[in-house]
Amino acid sequence: MQKQYKAIIVDDERLARKDLLLMLREFDNIEVVGEADSVTLALEIIRRKSPDIIFLDIQMPGESGFDLLEKAQTQAKIIFVTAFDEYAIRAFEVNAMDYLLKPISTERLTRTLERIELEEYPDNSQIRQLSYDDRLFLIVNSHLRFLKVKQIIYINAAGDYSEIFTSEGIKGLTQKTMKEWEMRLPETYFCRIHRSTIINMEYVDRLEDWFNYSLRIYLKGVDNPYVISRRYVSRLKERLG
Repeated sequence: MQKQYKAIIVDDERLARKDLLLMLREFDNIEVVGEADSVTLALEIIRRKSPDIIFLDIQMPGESGFDLLEKAQTQAKIIFVTAFDEYAIRAFEVNAMDYLLKPISTERLTRTLERIELEEYPDNSQIRQLSYDDRLFLIVNSHLRFLKVKQIIYINAAGDYSEIFTSEGIKGLTQKTMKEWEMRLPETYFCRIHRSTIINMEYVDRLEDWFNYSLRIYLKGVDNPYVISRRYVSRLKERLG
């Protein structure tokens, strides 16, 4: 049975909302439960309707689509609908979300919605590895945030989630497993030092010998050191050269 999704459209242009609404009516598993022409109205609809998908314009009078994401408490999948590609394409191609460039084609919309379906049943062979200069767009502590890969200092396992800490002081839980992080983060910069911890080697301050051939590692901006077991010591030394 095909999963059903509740969607809202946020765009200050009435005709753009109408065109997208008509296109979405061709998809039986998408129900549009609201439209908004401003961030204020969108926040209210998100609170009342709890959508699964938000089709979001970037450029709007007053507050932008980015402002909405800073304020909204939602775990909806964000699909950007924009006439501008200077920032959106680079920022969102690397994530599970997507963007649509106006004018939208039916073929492109179909591919986007198929991508959402694939998220429900992910195929690890299709996961793209991140580059060090990429930006991530993820939910941290129930808030949508932009994060630069290069700002990640360490990631700790937290059951089916993971805890992330960045050089900007952002710390919190996100819905990514350690396995997914290990598959996607660039190996040149990130290394697993424990079954529960991945570090960014650019933030290694110093290493100290510890008991039973283990090491203590100090990271810049982190108060307490990590202990690396013998199993991971050789791998880290090899990476650090």
